[in-house]
Amino acid sequence: MLKVLAFITTSFFFIGVTNAQTINQNRKKLDVIRVDVPPKIDGKLDDTAWKNVPAAKDFVMMRPDNGKAEPDTHKTVVKLVYDDNAIYISAKMYDPEPSKIPAEFTNRDNIGNSDFFLITINPNDDGQNPFEFIVTSSGAQADSKVSNGNEDFNWSAVWESDFSINEDSWVVEMKIPYRALRFANVPVQSWGINYHRKVLNLNAQFTWNHIDNQQGNWTQYDGLYENFTNIKPPTRLNFYPYASATTTTKDGNTDFDWSVGMDVKYGITENFTLDATLIPDFSQVGFDNVTLNLGPFEQQFTEQRQFFTEGTELFSKGRLFYSRRIGGRPIDQFSGERKDDDEFIDGKKINDEVIDVPDKVQMLNAIKISGRTKGGLGVGFFNAITEKTEATVERTEQTINGLDTISNVSTYKTTVNPFSNYNIMVLDQQFNQNSSITLINTNVTRDGRFRDANVTGLLWHVEDKKSRYNIDGSFKMSNISDDEDDPNTGYAFDTSIGKQSGNWRGEIGYNFENKDYNPNDMGILFSNNEQTIYGFVGYRLLKPKGIFNNYGANIYYNFNFLHNPGTYVGTNTGLSFWADTKKRFSFGGNLNYSTERKDFFEPRQGTTSGIYFNRPERLNVNHWGSTDYRKKFAIDYNWYYTFFKNNPKESYGFRFSPRYRFTNKFSLIYGFRYGKTNNGQGYVTKINEDDIEEKPSLAPLKDHIIFGQRDWATYDNSLTGKYTFSTKSAVSLSFRHNWSKVPYQGKYFSLNEENGELTENNYQGEHDKNFNSWNLDVNYQWQFAPGSQLIFFYRNSIRPDHDFAPANIDFKNNISKLFDQSMQHRFSIRLVYFIDYNNIKNII
Repeated sequence: MLKVLAFITTSFFFIGVTNAQTINQNRKKLDVIRVDVPPKIDGKLDDTAWKNVPAAKDFVMMRPDNGKAEPDTHKTVVKLVYDDNAIYISAKMYDPEPSKIPAEFTNRDNIGNSDFFLITINPNDDGQNPFEFIVTSSGAQADSKVSNGNEDFNWSAVWESDFSINEDSWVVEMKIPYRALRFANVPVQSWGINYHRKVLNLNAQFTWNHIDNQQGNWTQYDGLYENFTNIKPPTRLNFYPYASATTTTKDGNTDFDWSVGMDVKYGITENFTLDATLIPDFSQVGFDNVTLNLGPFEQQFTEQRQFFTEGTELFSKGRLFYSRRIGGRPIDQFSGERKDDDEFIDGKKINDEVIDVPDKVQMLNAIKISGRTKGGLGVGFFNAITEKTEATVERTEQTINGLDTISNVSTYKTTVNPFSNYNIMVLDQQFNQNSSITLINTNVTRDGRFRDANVTGLLWHVEDKKSRYNIDGSFKMSNISDDEDDPNTGYAFDTSIGKQSGNWRGEIGYNFENKDYNPNDMGILFSNNEQTIYGFVGYRLLKPKGIFNNYGANIYYNFNFLHNPGTYVGTNTGLSFWADTKKRFSFGGNLNYSTERKDFFEPRQGTTSGIYFNRPERLNVNHWGSTDYRKKFAIDYNWYYTFFKNNPKESYGFRFSPRYRFTNKFSLIYGFRYGKTNNGQGYVTKINEDDIEEKPSLAPLKDHIIFGQRDWATYDNSLTGKYTFSTKSAVSLSFRHNWSKVPYQGKYFSLNEENGELTENNYQGEHDKNFNSWNLDVNYQWQFAPGSQLIFFYRNSIRPDHDFAPANIDFKNNISKLFDQSMQHRFSIRLVYFIDYNNIKNII
């Protein structure tokens, strides 16, 4: 198998290399001009540097009417010059009514309801990895690092810009210092560059070099600026020292904490950068959208710590890196000391109960080294270290002396997370401006008797010379080492072939994970021991027709099996559609069908046990819509309904989210989501010896897997808002209350381990759930100097660790009782200052 894949990918490699640049054959080219006196960045075009400079003009519409020339009323003229320190860009964008140009004030990396000017710069001219810099019509900056068309706005550089609005146009000036870019140290260079202009009033986006939206990737369509001469990469050494102070108050107790540390960015070579965080501080990250979880899989959360979100495109290859594993909640499954059940030691009955577990594992430091050579080889290295974390366990020893029982209570510490080292190594070879082969390895090494883990993946994505067809896939191997067990090695494989250009597209593929494949020490995989044959066929129209700007539809299918022993699990298929109208109403929907399905995960007995739950045949229909964001009032909504055959279960819900922009500085977004499942069946428990000892009437149900019939209602309220004083100063609000109530109906069942059916029994228990999660964040951010910030942060949160109210309580009474619970208040101040080594050197 591997030899065949190697032959296929090698063949495509040589085909691709010999036919590079076939998509962008008519690229525009200009000679770049060097200046002795750079322009002043003030939004005015009266500098001598802009005279006699060839202009980039004659823009072409990218969307909605791809390929159409820019209208005479909205011409765009862009000039670019350079010196020893930076490149400089001026853009004059004509408009018949400049006073009516949308210009919502936003903070950095948020476009909002604004026109914008955008430049992509690709010094390697590889068609895949440009840098992107944006200025909006309100003067806000945004920047991103792009990889294969995916924009990473978590990446940030320090650069200058200004703008002005005139009688017939609006103007942008930019200075991009060389420290913000990565380029080779050669005497003469040519860079891939393109310009974009967004005009909201026309609902259109234009580019200097035409981008065909039906073929290839938009990053392959850069124009070319030739003859950058004698520019040298600067010493890229930046320091971000910080200081923070935090107070936390709960139950009348106030804790104070402070931290001083620093982030460092250093250009090891002209193309490779080291990022390091020393004594990291994550006291001001946003809250997680926690929900009630009664299923067999963990809940996945988005990463919000900047170090783990910025510049991680190499490390996310193959989905083997789930950064929340590092510095998250302690993972006590690696402790051999913790006991979950009573046991007898030396004639004494011992019960251990964990009474205090730290909220997080402290990360000591972390580094990233990443970059890409002129030949397209990307190299990434990541390392993080977390400290040993201990929990407090209360031990109760009971000794029977005659008729008396003597209890002795003591406490001890147990390690719930050892001193740990996390590593990632990536080699990613790109070629042909559209293809890549990647080798990635992740490794977790834990101190002492705790387990270690290693995962290696070989990934490929190969396209033909015109980016019409592709072969995509991966082969991964995991190895878990534990002193108590033999090393456990698992495998996963995926491959597909597809057509990706034109109106008609499609794909067919196959994947599997065997029963031992487990990347979860550093990655996240919800289920293994599965195999699927999958595919889709779709049609899309990306040019205006009738009332539509674009529309499309897809039909998909999946045939699902266990990998071992190959048991057929079920089939699911569906139809989806989407459309955008010329009046900026977006809408779509789905019709999904699943056959009766064997669920080997819900019983919690392992997929190799042969025990499954027979889920009923189902049909789901859903619809979503979104109105025009250019208007002050807009709304997003969706709804769904699911039918089940030969089963009392039904499921339905909706969400609506109105937003209102009061002024260009102030806006609010409210969201409400409701979901309801009636007469659902789910896992409750498995009866064991301890259950029978506590309740002898359960003896007839020994070893039975118990399911219960329950209703499940979820309410989610959220509110986000911002007031922007200027593009460098803003206050923001983020609120969320999630409430779920799950009353069981007193109907319990035994799972038939032979056929997956449920048989009603006389089991009785208390399993109702009433879950609440409340968070309110207020954040003020001031960028007082380039790259430097002062941030004030307040959080109000309630997260009960128990069910404080009955599951059948109504919304009003639930809120009343919620505020009787312990409330936590956190206030934090954080100062970050940007220091460029080159500025210090020049001063000295």
